[in-house]
Amino acid sequence: MKSKNNMYNFVNSLVVSLPSSKSLTINWNYGSMLGMVLAFQILTGTFLAFYYTADGNVGFSTVQYIMYEVNYGWIFRIFHSNGASLFFIFLYLHIFKGLFMVSYRLKKTWISGLTIYLLLMMEAFMGYVLVWAQMSFWAAVVITSLLSVIPIWGSSIVMWIWSGFGVTSATLKFFFVLHFLLPWGLLVLVLLHLVFLHSTGSTSSLYCHGDYDKICFGPDFWSKDAYNIIFWLLFVVFTLYYPFKLSDPEMFIEADPMMSPVHIVPEWYFLFAYAILRAIPNKVLGVIALFMSIALFYFFVLINNYTSCLVKLNKFLVINYIFSTVILSWLGQCLVEEPYTMLSPLFSIIYFLLIFLMMLTFYYSKKLFI
Repeated sequence: MKSKNNMYNFVNSLVVSLPSSKSLTINWNYGSMLGMVLAFQILTGTFLAFYYTADGNVGFSTVQYIMYEVNYGWIFRIFHSNGASLFFIFLYLHIFKGLFMVSYRLKKTWISGLTIYLLLMMEAFMGYVLVWAQMSFWAAVVITSLLSVIPIWGSSIVMWIWSGFGVTSATLKFFFVLHFLLPWGLLVLVLLHLVFLHSTGSTSSLYCHGDYDKICFGPDFWSKDAYNIIFWLLFVVFTLYYPFKLSDPEMFIEADPMMSPVHIVPEWYFLFAYAILRAIPNKVLGVIALFMSIALFYFFVLINNYTSCLVKLNKFLVINYIFSTVILSWLGQCLVEEPYTMLSPLFSIIYFLLIFLMMLTFYYSKKLFI
């Protein structure tokens, strides 16, 4: 029943009266978990920002100050840094579920979700730089230098981001401000993502959008979402027992502009893209391949197929796509030597080939059944 309070009606439409398929499984929890992790990251990040100083001379020392001197600063820091990994775990699970369920039929939802993904990669990268350790500093040098491939304005854009002729304190301050402001914009985009999703309804394991199997989201699905508590408990236990398990040893050494690490490796959730970039010797082509590894999924919305899908073939392609992504992630942290330098281009080709095959399957499955 509708109320005169518009805010109440809006919240009610999100968590109570939303028509949902009866066949939703725990795989549909990934989205709600991502919303919870985003709120958690904003909360812990805000507390860390109170004590962080965006200055190249004291940036690294500030992180140590938070860890050792600020009351409970260590727990906020390890929760925030490991929370980024938790975020990307569920983000990739959410994307893989979308590929299995052919969620790119929901065009506005798919486009907004991919945009959130790209912005989150940028957000995570900037947060990584804020530690101002050896690996994060040189990651900033490498990644920002890639923008120089942009025709005409590339070099000017790089110098504008650097605020000079190299990565300095001004660059760190630039990243800090963006890292703090961007999540609030992401919140708005996430809300828009939900509005688009609720206007069409989500996919289901029945691969249909019909109204004949719909029930209200609340309270029936609240108990299903309560399973998120289990993942949170596992996350807390892992973070307290292994706070730096996912960190690189170079992240405990203060940034030195005069000496780069022997082997530059990004965080695990960027490894597949880094492997694709490193697999191509040409800088321009490498950057294009890096960008297209995500941007290619935007082209799925150009196909209008609401009638059918080749489920078995699609699942086979998605499983192989996940496998190639995992292999590329492993190759991304390997040394630049044989046989890894041979395997990286091979699996990069397989990665892009599988995306094209998924798109063709989606396109031709409509023609086969009409």
